[in-house]
Amino acid sequence: MNFTTLAYFYVTDGYPVYPCFISEEDHIVSKTYMTRVEGENSRFRHYLARLHRKTFCYSKTEEMLRFSIRLVIHYLKYGSVPL
Repeated sequence: MNFTTLAYFYVTDGYPVYPCFISEEDHIVSKTYMTRVEGENSRFRHYLARLHRKTFCYSKTEEMLRFSIRLVIHYLKYGSVPL
């Protein structure tokens, strides 16, 4: 995956403080998008215990966290784990 080709923007609810920190062209205010974003976050927390509180399952390095997230995304997209 090449991260340099991805487009980034911020999806938020209508809280009035966000425009102070996020430029208008990078900001989308939408309850519909927020529902999807929260759903995806919930799925990540479900599949990756390391995104919960720091107990037994946590990443000791940022690199391992990145690999774990990429593995979950691949599994959710293709339904299999690459070997």
